[in-house]
Amino acid sequence: MKKRIRIGALISGGGTNLQAIIDACESNRIDGEMIFVGSDNPEAKGLERSRRHGIPNFIIDYGAIIRNFRQHPVSASLPSDFILTEAASRQSLFRSGSPKETIEFFLATRAIAEAALLNAMAAYPFDLLVLAGFMRNLTPYFIDRVNLQGQRPRIMNIHPALLPSFPGTDGYGDTFRYGCKIGGCTVHFIDYGEDSGPIIGQRAFPIEPEDTLDMIRQKGLQEEWILYPECIQLFAENRLEIIRQEINGPTGTTITRQVVQVLPLQPES
Repeated sequence: MKKRIRIGALISGGGTNLQAIIDACESNRIDGEMIFVGSDNPEAKGLERSRRHGIPNFIIDYGAIIRNFRQHPVSASLPSDFILTEAASRQSLFRSGSPKETIEFFLATRAIAEAALLNAMAAYPFDLLVLAGFMRNLTPYFIDRVNLQGQRPRIMNIHPALLPSFPGTDGYGDTFRYGCKIGGCTVHFIDYGEDSGPIIGQRAFPIEPEDTLDMIRQKGLQEEWILYPECIQLFAENRLEIIRQEINGPTGTTITRQVVQVLPLQPES
C-alpha cells in the first residue's frame, strides 16, 4: 500500500485550488490526505469547503494582529525566539533602500502572526504545506521552522503567471495589461523572496485577441486545477530534488541557480 502524505493548506479566499487538491486526494490522484486548512481571513469562503469535507480548520486573523500592533506596539508580544536583525538580513521581500521602519513593522507583525500559525499547525503534523491562494508573504521566521531539512523544502505555492514574469498579487492582470500572447501558471517552492523560489511545474495557454481579463483568469484557473495536484503528487512520490547549478552569466560572470529536478518514478518494492 502506498504511503499517503499529510497535507496542510493555507488560504485567504474562495479556495478553488484547495477544492482541486481535496478532490484529487479523495479520487487518489494524489497519494495524500488534507489534514488541516488555515486562513488569515475570518471571511474566507474556502473555510466552508474544509468543513464540508470534515477537515479541521483554524483562523489566524492577520488584520487584527496588524491593527493591534499599530495601536499598541509596546505591549505587543513578539515571539521569544524571534530575532529582528536576523529576519531582516535574510528576507528578500524588500528592495534595497526601503525604509527601515517599514521593514521592521512588517517583520514584527508577521512574526506575531506566524508564531500563532505555527502554534495552530503544531496540532497537525504534516509532510507538505500548500499555499492555495494565501495572500500573505511568509518570512524567514516561519519558513525556517517549517523547512527543517535544508535541501528538502516543504512549502509549495501556485502563482497566476509564468514566473519569473509578473510576481506579486495580480499575475493574470499583469499578463493581460502587458499584452502577452501566452499566459500561464507556476507551482514553486517558497523561498525568502516574493514568488522567487525554485519552479516545480508550469502550464500555459494561448491568449486570443478577443480575450478579456476575466476570460484569461478562467483559462488560468482551469490550468491551475490540473497543475497543482500534479506537482503535489510528484512530492508524494518523492520525485522532486533541488540541485544547484553554476551557469555562465553576462560579461563572463558565473550565476548559481537552484533547479527542481523531477526524478524518474521508482518501482514499488
